[in-house]
Amino acid sequence: MSIQSSSIPVDLNALASWMDAQALEQGHISEATLLTGGTQNILLKFRRGDRHFVLRRPPLHLRANSNETMRREARVLGALAGTDVPHPGLIGACATEDVLGAAFYLMEPIDGFSAPAGLPPLHAGDPAIRRQMGFAMVDAILALGRVDHVAVGLADFGKTEGYLERQVPRWRSQLESYSEYAGWPGSTSLPGVDKVAAWLSDHQPRNFTPGIIHGDFHFGNVMFRRDSPQLAAVIDWELATVGDPLIDLGWLLATWSTPEYPAPESLRVEPWSGFPTPDELVARYVAGSSRDLSSIKWYAVLACYKLGIILEGTYARACAGKAPQETGDKLHRHTVSLFQRALSWIGEK
Repeated sequence: MSIQSSSIPVDLNALASWMDAQALEQGHISEATLLTGGTQNILLKFRRGDRHFVLRRPPLHLRANSNETMRREARVLGALAGTDVPHPGLIGACATEDVLGAAFYLMEPIDGFSAPAGLPPLHAGDPAIRRQMGFAMVDAILALGRVDHVAVGLADFGKTEGYLERQVPRWRSQLESYSEYAGWPGSTSLPGVDKVAAWLSDHQPRNFTPGIIHGDFHFGNVMFRRDSPQLAAVIDWELATVGDPLIDLGWLLATWSTPEYPAPESLRVEPWSGFPTPDELVARYVAGSSRDLSSIKWYAVLACYKLGIILEGTYARACAGKAPQETGDKLHRHTVSLFQRALSWIGEK
């Protein structure tokens, strides 16, 4: 009997057969429901036997690196098992593409909520709870930075030699590639892009202690517990690698709301009163780490530079009619805000 629904973009019969081979419960797959998320990847929650699962696979229209990204996600989640990093537990992974047409993995469901989607009464009603939510995010990247990537089998998960040196040229090249899109006004529409790049090159830290990086750490990629201010899990590990863990703290600072530089709408949390200031986030990290944070401003500026260039890509595509203009304009405005923030940090504004 077929158990495939036309609304579910996953071959449930093929999935059930693969799960049989992995001895993952028995019986029909039921209660299959698509979950929403911040990426184009497919998330499917379902039940088999007495257990619930969440399947994650690339979008139906695969990108060039979709399958490798999925394999890397599964690998890092497996490596984090038994650590104090809050993460979705990996149940099983299929690295080949012959079962569902793409690599995929199964993970434990997360009982939690996304803060930008709305705070439950406990969190919305108490500024002290919100303050601890902010510190819980710092604690998560502290825990990730403490994981010995070699001991958990991720020695070859990233190229640490020249990691910091590669950042500015890599992203400057990305920005220049947008010139292929007709109608994009070019980098001159970004305030201080050359000044920021020059400052980053001139102030680059000389050394760092390698560790695992999430790569896109912000409110949109964490889930909080419903009964406390603690994290239920850090999610969306598609940009994870091994490099300088201070990158994650810089990313958090670059996306953190301040009166002058509010977070983008998709990452905005209301009410905001009670959440720590950026300086308090850094102090929390300092208290829990032996890493040298004397150059933390560099990491925050780099995050503005990198994230701004990533967002500008959608604007460039919108200028060429290859993305919604409203979305492109909105992201361009945030890119401008990111560069203005970076300029203020380096004393150019």
